Amino acid sequence: MRASVFVGTSLDGFIARANGSFDFLPPGGGEPHGYDEFMVTVDALVIGRKTFETVLTLASWPYGKKPVFVLSTRPLAPIPPGAVAERMSGDPAEIVSQLVARGIQHAYVDGGITIQRFLRAGLIQRLIITRVPVLIGNGIPLFGATERDIVLSHVATRQYASGLVQSEYVVVS
Repeated sequence: MRASVFVGTSLDGFIARANGSFDFLPPGGGEPHGYDEFMVTVDALVIGRKTFETVLTLASWPYGKKPVFVLSTRPLAPIPPGAVAERMSGDPAEIVSQLVARGIQHAYVDGGITIQRFLRAGLIQRLIITRVPVLIGNGIPLFGATERDIVLSHVATRQYASGLVQSEYVVVS
């Protein structure tokens, strides 16, 4: 199974404010920058509970009918009507095994801690990081401490009229 990250960060590397808010990101994702095209390639999402709870505060469910697996050992907040979401727990390798058993071929991994855990476990193959031209000073970092270097190979960098800069990488090791 392939696992990819598609995430927006502040220029100083934060995916959310300390309270979990990502109000510094452009409304509605801003100008088109490949998200819709990326989502077409994804079979399911794997997100952390805090990310799930933040997504629940949005005006509408952003994932359509894509299955969303929320990593949590606690019961989930109520799932919006029409959404396909369920709780899953375990270490990243166990999660991947469960997804493979369900026929998932490409998962979108999202949420700070979830991304960090999957990266440390060597289970992310592709990173697409869109930097928003704003400094927020502190918050939840995209990357945490690692026990070893994670070597990346640069695929492409794209810039957009609004100032968004997106870089894509594949994980080498």
